[in-house]
Amino acid sequence: MFGRGPKDTRAGIIWNKKKELRRLVKRKEYDLALRSGLDLLREVPHENDILFIVGSIYHIRGKHQKAIHYLARSLDVATYDTEALILKARSHLELGQPEEAKECCRMVQEVDPKNREAARILSGT
Repeated sequence: MFGRGPKDTRAGIIWNKKKELRRLVKRKEYDLALRSGLDLLREVPHENDILFIVGSIYHIRGKHQKAIHYLARSLDVATYDTEALILKARSHLELGQPEEAKECCRMVQEVDPKNREAARILSGT
């Protein structure tokens, strides 16, 4: 009578996959996490959490251009996500793009004026 419909079933599956993705990242199993995250994005291409996690893994791996791509997609969903903006700024800095990094930090300061990392990047130290 109160069975789960197809939408609930799909949502439950996605939720479980996201939970496993977070576990993989926590255990620093980045290769598996990246494969899992990219597979999940084929199912739910606009899922902010997954986009952020994939971007973070690319950042950790030093693949900053790919990190920026996924973080930008994450920011398309959540424009003022300060964690994504700071990580994107760090990737821009790694690529020698200080102006792009500062733009990210200015956006952070719009919603979090006391953010220390944004202030540090903007001051150039």
